[in-house]
Amino acid sequence: MNVRLELSRRVQQAMAAAGAPPDAPALVACAGRPEFGDYQANGVMAAAKRMKTNPRELAQKVIEAAKLDDLAERVEPAGPGFINVTLRTDWLCRRVGEALADERLGVETPRPRNVVVDYSSPNLAKEMHVGHLRSTIIGDAIARTLEFIGHNVVRQNHVGDWGTQFGMLIALMAETGATAADLGDLEQFYQAAKRRFDTDADFAERARQTVVRMQQGDEE
Repeated sequence: MNVRLELSRRVQQAMAAAGAPPDAPALVACAGRPEFGDYQANGVMAAAKRMKTNPRELAQKVIEAAKLDDLAERVEPAGPGFINVTLRTDWLCRRVGEALADERLGVETPRPRNVVVDYSSPNLAKEMHVGHLRSTIIGDAIARTLEFIGHNVVRQNHVGDWGTQFGMLIALMAETGATAADLGDLEQFYQAAKRRFDTDADFAERARQTVVRMQQGDEE
């Protein structure tokens, strides 16, 4: 059971029973702070505005009409018309037990889809940094989650782009006489090459022609 969707269904039914427009959404979301319980239904205020009635009073009517005793330990009005829902501890314990007894942890398998997850795709002409590591870890966590759910995941990490940026580096190396051994800080060398490329038209053309020579198999 998806708890949020189930609460949304029941609260929306209760709103309709309390006289709210049938298309008024329950707007159930996880509570923003622990003192607000586990979930909050935030749709009453908008419904009350359409009905031109007191939202707090409408919230109380919705609570009275809602059938949440099997799920909720407390259902309380808050503020100008929010509804706070605190789930029952024994219900949560049963749900956790059911999940632990299921090798899929109770996760439903949707219609499988093909999903492409694009990893960090670093610029090969620059040094990598912690941001590449972070995004790769996030990407892999997303990929594993989607696979567990049942989707077909294609992991993509494009590292094959060696065009203009390598032309800039090689053109600057040729101009300065630098070798690979001289590049103690590739980041600074890349930045210097990029500045020249952006401000010197002759250098930019040499960099482009260097790319052409590379792509044609020039050994140098």
